[in-house]
Amino acid sequence: MSTYVYGITASSPPSLPSAVGGVGDPPSPVRVLKQGDLAALVSDAPEGLRPKRKELLAHSNVLAEAGAAGCVLPMRFGSIAPDDDAVTSVLAERAEHYKERLTALDGKVEYNIKASHAEEAVLHRVLSENPEIRSLTEANRQAGGGSYEERLRLGEMVVAAVKAQEAEDATDVQHTLEPAADAVSVGPDSSGWLANVSFLVAGEGVETFLAAVEQLRKGHPHLELRVNGPLPPYSFVDPGPAEHAGTMTGAESAEE
Repeated sequence: MSTYVYGITASSPPSLPSAVGGVGDPPSPVRVLKQGDLAALVSDAPEGLRPKRKELLAHSNVLAEAGAAGCVLPMRFGSIAPDDDAVTSVLAERAEHYKERLTALDGKVEYNIKASHAEEAVLHRVLSENPEIRSLTEANRQAGGGSYEERLRLGEMVVAAVKAQEAEDATDVQHTLEPAADAVSVGPDSSGWLANVSFLVAGEGVETFLAAVEQLRKGHPHLELRVNGPLPPYSFVDPGPAEHAGTMTGAESAEE
């Protein structure tokens, strides 16, 4: 049977409460695979596993319970290896990497920041900062809307200006928050977001980081920021046993 991997710890991982179950229906018992100085928190992988809310919560609950007593390198939901031997062989092969990561991530959490534009606010900003767009807008207004060509030209100018503002704001998000974090991981492009960035933050630095987020909000009222965290430092573990073994990795978003 395939093996589901929750996370990696030192070889003496904290014991989990007996009531903590893993993914699957009924919940799969969570067990420990040891290899040298490392251990993996695993369970049998249920067939047809999907990223439904119940399963995502089970995955995160195992990590939360284990992480409460010590550092755990979290694997993303759906990390599945062919069997137990595949997991322990990767632990042996990647031992130095995982031990370095356990040391580097101890006491640290991840905050994911996604940014988008408030449409009316960014249009107002673009209009106020671009004399050419303002002039053409006023000329079209006085001409009763302007010709088709003039309206098309105005639309193209506005789109280009908004795109340029998106690029500028994406840079600002990262550069403003980076000094308050220990590391940064830029996520994949995501529809609807101009920035998708994860920050590694030490426990004692969380207040400073969140204050920087609020300062970013105040300085960029045309931005809408979504803050997700504190999270296990998923974005700073790479790679995990399942990915390294060339197996499937599940989705991260919940299905209703």
